[in-house]
Amino acid sequence: MAKSTTVKEALAKWEEKSGEKANEAKAIKLYSQIPPIEKMDASLSTLTNCEKLSLSTNCIEKISNLNGLKNLKILSLGRNNIKSLSGLEAVGDTLEELWISYNLIEKLKGIQSLKNLKVLYMSNNLVKEWSEFVRLAELPYLTDLVFVGNPVEEKHSAEGNWMDEAIKRLPLLKKLDGTLVIKHEDE
Repeated sequence: MAKSTTVKEALAKWEEKSGEKANEAKAIKLYSQIPPIEKMDASLSTLTNCEKLSLSTNCIEKISNLNGLKNLKILSLGRNNIKSLSGLEAVGDTLEELWISYNLIEKLKGIQSLKNLKVLYMSNNLVKEWSEFVRLAELPYLTDLVFVGNPVEEKHSAEGNWMDEAIKRLPLLKKLDGTLVIKHEDE
């Protein structure tokens, strides 16, 4: 099998194609590399101006080396092999959107470090328990959540009570799985 693409190599290709310098760019797309990226290596820390970073559709297993990304607002990591959310602490103060659907995440430990997160797209992962889902209540600005395709959602959708149960646990949501949340005032 071909060896993986390093972030450094992907950045060099991106600079050549875009004509921009990676360390000055606000938006960087390194998705669908051939061969795929497997590691978020230290070259990421040079992306000091980056506000939107896309690393989706690769073979990344672990979130790491985000400490230099002081301006990162949107991180796209969908369609990888990520099993945990650790490594996000480095962008905890700035990250507003995390796109991490189609991964292997079962536990949401570490999500609470994302103090300014507004949007979380994490459909098609492996979250089974409400005890993990309720960790999202620690995110004071989270208003848009996509959670469809996780075992906890599938089970409760089949029972017909997913929306009600999820909103009961996350009362600040404005949008769940693409549907606007309509609040009913208690009589």
